[in-house]
Amino acid sequence: MSNEPIALDEALTSFDALWSPRVVTHVNDYDVRIAKVEGEHIWHVHQETDEFFLVLDGELTIGLREPAGERTVRLPRGSVFTVPRGTEHRPSAPTGAAILMFEPTGTSSVGDRPTEIPAHIDATTGHPLGT
Repeated sequence: MSNEPIALDEALTSFDALWSPRVVTHVNDYDVRIAKVEGEHIWHVHQETDEFFLVLDGELTIGLREPAGERTVRLPRGSVFTVPRGTEHRPSAPTGAAILMFEPTGTSSVGDRPTEIPAHIDATTGHPLGT
């Protein structure tokens, strides 16, 4: 972990891979991850943890499968949203976005019970910044 400030704009220019989060820092037992995203992720769930999203650039939508039915939340630049633990969800960004996520270290980007993972999605617990 760096003991120097990290400019998120510069960190985002250090990689091109989509749906492949980079860990920029840690807070206690949590990772702060950034990612570039475009297109659709997969439906997935995190049974043991919430998932926090902050849209740094662009627009993200998150489909949610809740007890009351399916809905979609729209997150323009500067918006935050937390997907509650146990909620099946699918992030997407038709025109691309840059996002920041906050979740426990070791949390998989494809959830606890991944289905078939398409080639455009990196199943990871986060890569170090600069890789």
